[in-house]
Amino acid sequence: MPLNYSKWDKLELSDDSDIEGHPNVDKRSLIRWKQRDIHEKREMRKHRIAQLKADIACGEVLKPRIQKITEEVEAQGAPHFSALVERFKTNPSPEKPPTNSPDQKTYDEMLLNLMLQVWEEAKKKGVEKDDPKLLDTLVAGLKEHLVKMDEHQAKLRKELEQEEEEQHKRITMEDIHDGFDSHYVPPKPAPPPVKGAIPADKPKKTETVTEFEVLNPKGVQNAPHKEPSTSAAAASSSNSAADEDTDELPELTPVLEQFSRIPLKSYEESWEFIKAHRDVYVPGASDALLVAAFRAQSNGDAKWAQQCVHQSLLLQYCEKLGKDGPSILFRKMISGDHRATSVFEKDVMDTYAHLVERVRISKAEEAAAGGEQIQLVPENPNQSITFNVPDGPPPEHLELEGPGTEDLNIEDVRKALQLRWDVFQSFDEPLQNALKSQSLDEVNKVLGSMSVERAEDVVKLLDVGGILSFSESGIRDETGRGAEADDEDDQGDDGQAENDVD
Repeated sequence: MPLNYSKWDKLELSDDSDIEGHPNVDKRSLIRWKQRDIHEKREMRKHRIAQLKADIACGEVLKPRIQKITEEVEAQGAPHFSALVERFKTNPSPEKPPTNSPDQKTYDEMLLNLMLQVWEEAKKKGVEKDDPKLLDTLVAGLKEHLVKMDEHQAKLRKELEQEEEEQHKRITMEDIHDGFDSHYVPPKPAPPPVKGAIPADKPKKTETVTEFEVLNPKGVQNAPHKEPSTSAAAASSSNSAADEDTDELPELTPVLEQFSRIPLKSYEESWEFIKAHRDVYVPGASDALLVAAFRAQSNGDAKWAQQCVHQSLLLQYCEKLGKDGPSILFRKMISGDHRATSVFEKDVMDTYAHLVERVRISKAEEAAAGGEQIQLVPENPNQSITFNVPDGPPPEHLELEGPGTEDLNIEDVRKALQLRWDVFQSFDEPLQNALKSQSLDEVNKVLGSMSVERAEDVVKLLDVGGILSFSESGIRDETGRGAEADDEDDQGDDGQAENDVD
């Protein structure tokens, strides 16, 4: 088979024998001149190609505009030609070809020069302004320039083609590019398991027992028993501590939560989600979904609980089918294999029913053991808890009396009293009756019947509204207070206000 060496034709090679010069001129200078001449010609060719492309692009912009002007002048008459000339003179558009030349003319200036040239050619032909042949002369002149523009554009394109062909005859540094690149891309590391997941290679708890062969086994049995050594006890305690550390429940990650929200029996959507998120199919993910299902069922969200069970069993089935378990399982589920889908859906129903029963038993055990409650308890024996229960909203005419009320703003006091009344009115009737009775035991009994979250909100509202009040009783050390302080206490006892404000 003949060899084809045509790919080497574009290489420009030279040696010392190619350089023929005058004997009085050194060869190194001739080589440098030859190289400079080659580079100068390349640069000139590049500039010429860029100029030709710019001229062709400018002509493609001007040609449809000249055609539009020709059609408008032919339809509306010579006055429209004069109106266009006047517009191009007084209000030209700033649009121009994208060049870096500071003296670059805009497109409207080029059109103005063309139309003035057409007008001068008409005048040279003896056609005046009021001549009936003026319109035909102007239209003919515009069409003639369109023909010349087409010829000029064709000439420029032919020259551009020749210049580019000449440019590509030789391979230069600009033509060098990467044909292909091959390098090693390490695979992405496997995502970490879910926090709290039980490792698959967890060692089983073993205990080493050493037996000694003795001559008198009965004597050894009757001998007093010795405590195990300190090192053995420490080892056993460390093993138990390690077991306690692994009892942490798996946590649901944000990606797993999105996976759990996929509707039931949406096998194709689940498969696409697993392929897009590698951290879904990791150790502990199925356990985390079951924990989330238990919590959701406990909070009354049965729909989400069933979805969590469904997605957890999907992951469990994938793990049981081996290395290619996900692709095998979802291929059967998506294709609608009746045997696979019936077994899986029955397992989902049975697992969810078992979960519901476990939640019911757990709640019953919590109720039997007495759940957590919120109770109001004084911090010390000298402290008492009272309740400032309002009788109604603040009156229209509110007056403040007694010492210390001079600096109070009556509108702020009115807002505080109104807030206390609104808070009191927002409570249920059993809580209102307990507060009116001023009995701490009755209030605690009502709080104990509420959930912890609800009771915490109620206590917070009691504090914000100023209904909950703490006071201390017993002997107070007032040594050092003068008669002035005693007088202030007496005045404070005599002072009264129409409404009590904390």
